[in-house]
Amino acid sequence: MRFNYRYYGSTTVDNSASATDLRFAPDVLRPPTHFVAEINRRLPFREAMSALHDVVVADQRYQAPDKTAYKAWLAENEDRLLADYMARAADLRARQEPLMQELKDVRAHKSAVLKPFFAAQRKYFDYLYENNRELWYVLDPVITVHPDRIFFECFSRDESSYAALSCSHDVFDRIGEFACGTTNIDYSEALYGEFQKIRDYKSTRLAIDPGGFQVSTADDPTFVEQKIDVPETWVRGFLQVSSAMNLPARTFELHPMDLHNFCLRLRRRKERTGPRSLCFVLRPGEPVRVVFEPWNEEIVCRRSIYPGNVAEEIRIWGRRRLLLLERLIPVARSVTVHLMGSGMPSFWIANLPDMQFTLGLSGWTANDWSQAANFDLLAPRGDVDNDSKARVFAALARRWLATADQLAADTGLSRLVVERALALYTQAGRVIYDLAQRVYRLRELTREPLPLDELRFASSLESEAWTLFALHAITLQRCEAQADGGLRLAGVARSGDRKYDVALRLDADLRIADGSCQCNHFTQNRLRQGPCAHMLALRLAQGDRHESGQAA
Repeated sequence: MRFNYRYYGSTTVDNSASATDLRFAPDVLRPPTHFVAEINRRLPFREAMSALHDVVVADQRYQAPDKTAYKAWLAENEDRLLADYMARAADLRARQEPLMQELKDVRAHKSAVLKPFFAAQRKYFDYLYENNRELWYVLDPVITVHPDRIFFECFSRDESSYAALSCSHDVFDRIGEFACGTTNIDYSEALYGEFQKIRDYKSTRLAIDPGGFQVSTADDPTFVEQKIDVPETWVRGFLQVSSAMNLPARTFELHPMDLHNFCLRLRRRKERTGPRSLCFVLRPGEPVRVVFEPWNEEIVCRRSIYPGNVAEEIRIWGRRRLLLLERLIPVARSVTVHLMGSGMPSFWIANLPDMQFTLGLSGWTANDWSQAANFDLLAPRGDVDNDSKARVFAALARRWLATADQLAADTGLSRLVVERALALYTQAGRVIYDLAQRVYRLRELTREPLPLDELRFASSLESEAWTLFALHAITLQRCEAQADGGLRLAGVARSGDRKYDVALRLDADLRIADGSCQCNHFTQNRLRQGPCAHMLALRLAQGDRHESGQAA
């Protein structure tokens, strides 16, 4: 996907003995978005922006060691080492000589075979470092100005970690006129070093510069235009994060020192074998306990009591990504943890003074947000007519932020229809769910809206589900109401000559909370990669029965 950006000037930081002036150059092709104020929470803001940078550059994928220097040294010294050995073992010379010659030939052949591979691998990683790094800096962070808050959002280089810094307007003094909206900014690696110069005794001014929007001609040499081919995975990842934030989760508060103990344990020991998970042992009314595998070392978070009603154990992987929050421990008041389930995403919200830093982690590092995380398919689904979608979006645009109940009252639509419309707009990048504040917010990820119809069936599983539904290949056999307002569904799906027994449990908001199927997709992945096509088709069948007025 290609995106065009135009900046008037570039982002600059002016540091003096008494003041720091941060001037971000926004994309002038987008609707005017600007904000100018002085920061009163200087040190927490500096640490939060630095943590945001750490997420941007994070890449925890396995990197093969570079053995080029070692192989060169070995090639130069192998004959000498062999001669020394043979001089000390003259009686074995006759037996060793043919074996060593054979070994030398094998090594030479192996080196010749693998040399193009290692050269191509090194070239590829060099290209990613030199090109994609700047690509992320151009795209990240995405800044959104709202009537009550400012958001900075970014993705890690390996696309497995998402971060958002939400700053209340109470973080700022002397706020001038501002224009709400979302924009990209000119952002470079050099800014990270400038952020480190922010001090509590120096006044700090943040400006998403409105001056760029006052230019009348593009002939000015200070204009910087960029045309960038953005990977679809980057866009898809943003959309999946927004969908995953609205899923049911087990939520509890951690004391910052508990997070410190997690990071300390990860710093002190390096796992060599699996499993490499964090196992959360959750018991109602008891301190949260965390077991570090494979060592089975347990940390009891005595200041962090689990408020849930059901005892369970949840495992998460890719735990070393928690070190991205390490800088925030001294300035955080608490850490709110949202666990979606074993192997599912998790969200860690560091609650700073008048700020929240949200770190969203995919199920594990190799399973990034874009490739296998079909969490949009877990959200309430169904057709919504264009008029209803437009009414919901217009109501949210007037408020900028609202709950589903508020939008239902504004539009006169049912809460279910409102949530379906919001789910569609979330998956199209026009709306985001604010996990910390529990509201939906207007946030246009791109200057031109992403194609909603194309993204409606972004997964082949969902397309297959609608095909099954249209061909009447799914039969809803049982629909039982639950005490918590949810539903239990059971049915049979037909695919060719085979039949599959399918079961689903929907929560009170009609989101998939659990389920089972006999197909290969569910047997291999459970819900870690989203529901299978048969489960989605069963939910569509239930929605069709409900809307047609049939008895459940």
